[in-house]
Amino acid sequence: MARRLTAVGLEFTESAPLRLIFAHEISAPPDVVYRALAEDVAGWPEWFTAVTDIRPTEDGAGREVRLKGGTRFQETVLAAKAPEVYAYRVDETNAPGVRALLEEWRLTPAGTGTRVQWTFAAAGNTLFRFALRVGRPGLGRAFRDAVTALDQRLASATT
Repeated sequence: MARRLTAVGLEFTESAPLRLIFAHEISAPPDVVYRALAEDVAGWPEWFTAVTDIRPTEDGAGREVRLKGGTRFQETVLAAKAPEVYAYRVDETNAPGVRALLEEWRLTPAGTGTRVQWTFAAAGNTLFRFALRVGRPGLGRAFRDAVTALDQRLASATT
């Protein structure tokens, strides 16, 4: 890993200089979605195509993540409250310009399914913030594609 980031807490989802929030409804119930996010960590590459490899560390208290393009993260899980919230902070990365990064997945019932909300809270240099703002539509599309693929994966597992 190239750099250690600033350690932030869950409040960073409200105070981060840059917050990108995306939401999408899927048919799987919250408890099933939560298990896929928090308990089947190794399964993420099967539905989130940007993730090439992920594994839990520290008995599930952390995660090691590799993305397409070579970006790597060492993360600490900050919240794992079934079936409502799963959040993690990036502690180390090789990504340039980022100073702090936290991702939060909030799950709320939506009929018989789930409203999945992903908050990407970040701090970084000017170029990093600009790149995220410009890249917002792509991140939103990646999120929607990922949770749609997750929903399809969960549906096929129950049939």
